[in-house]
Amino acid sequence: MTTTDNGTQHGSDAYAAERDTTEGRVYTVTGGDWDELVASVDPVSEERLIVNLGPQHPSTHGVLRLVCELEGETVRSVRPIVGYLHTGIEKNMEYRTWVQGTTFVTRADYLAPIFNETAYCLAVEKLLGVEVPKRADVIRVIMMELNRISSHLVALATTGMELGALSMMIYGFRDREKILDIFEAVCGLRMNMAYIRPGGVAQDLPANGVQMIRDFVEYMPKGLDDYEGLLTGNAIWQERTQGVGYLDVSGCLALGVTGPVLRSAGLAWDLRKTMPYCGYEEYDFEVPVHNGADAWARYVVRLEEIRESLKIISQGLDKLEPGPVMVEDKKIAWPAQLAVGGDGSGNSLNHIRHIMSQSMEALIHHFKLVTEGFRVPAGQVYTAIEAPRGELGIHAVSDGGTRPFRVHMREPSFVNLQSIPALAEGGLLADVIAGGASLDPVMGGCDR
Repeated sequence: MTTTDNGTQHGSDAYAAERDTTEGRVYTVTGGDWDELVASVDPVSEERLIVNLGPQHPSTHGVLRLVCELEGETVRSVRPIVGYLHTGIEKNMEYRTWVQGTTFVTRADYLAPIFNETAYCLAVEKLLGVEVPKRADVIRVIMMELNRISSHLVALATTGMELGALSMMIYGFRDREKILDIFEAVCGLRMNMAYIRPGGVAQDLPANGVQMIRDFVEYMPKGLDDYEGLLTGNAIWQERTQGVGYLDVSGCLALGVTGPVLRSAGLAWDLRKTMPYCGYEEYDFEVPVHNGADAWARYVVRLEEIRESLKIISQGLDKLEPGPVMVEDKKIAWPAQLAVGGDGSGNSLNHIRHIMSQSMEALIHHFKLVTEGFRVPAGQVYTAIEAPRGELGIHAVSDGGTRPFRVHMREPSFVNLQSIPALAEGGLLADVIAGGASLDPVMGGCDR
């Protein structure tokens, strides 16, 4: 590597060239040169070649690039390359109020928006030193477990598609639609809802909400039985998943891998049990584990987690008692007496009447709360929850203002993806697909 007079670096190691400007030092980060990468391949074997798998490829979830070094059909090395879906969510939040932050984090792992919102709101509430009402906590648990099921259904559906079981794709998305219908009834949106807010939830369950959820809980076990009849005893499915993508518990711990991948290696680590939040310690459920440590084990664990989530949802419905869904402190609480209109949003008529014709003070307070936001005491916290892909953590820093000073997400997809070389190298190219799919990565969370 060489360095010119102005500080610019050249050569194979020049992945972070730098230069001084009037605004300070600027770094130019690149992913390396393709020609240099190809030239670095051992020329001894004529069978050795470099292949791009993705990023425009359904089996890499649209925007993941895997640079594979192949010798015939055998994978000698895999280099995951991320960043194609980068949205700057964390930086954008520094320019929005604490409440507006929920509309950003919900778009990270877009298959598990409720978890993003809950983890973030728990961090804000910890900084504020407030506790949400009991009913809001129960609603959060119910919504999270519904979201866990819908996320796992996508994992099963897309893995089935990638391995040729196209019927699983159809059934998985069919049943996920039932959950999205519930989300739409509850908050007006099917994804990226910003439903969980600091201090509680945006609005209470609708009149038919509980019955819709009970109907789904009654329906879903039959769907799971159908999945097992389709896949579990299928010889082709077994051949494509058993012994494929092996990653034992020591490998998971070394790489920071969590969630179903870790539990499928035999370690029953689930933050709902080990570090409970939102009242999870009051629910009776098991943590599914498997000792296979392969793609098959991850499939089995996710199926069992859906069954356990159904148990938690049923208990949550029984725990629902009348009460507020937002903290009483009007200096923090956004209006939560919302009535969902035809456009999916809106305030109750009583609230609009109060702020528009009855109380100038209430109008001023509403305007300041919505436009400026509330102040959060200076400090920093880390909160973590058990998302569908593993530990989802939020490190939030406040300087005492109305906007976050810094928010950083410990996103499980990003961490888990680094295990692809460990579970794919030495296997066949086709097994890269099976192993990668069994990790269930969501690139919106990885590239946030």
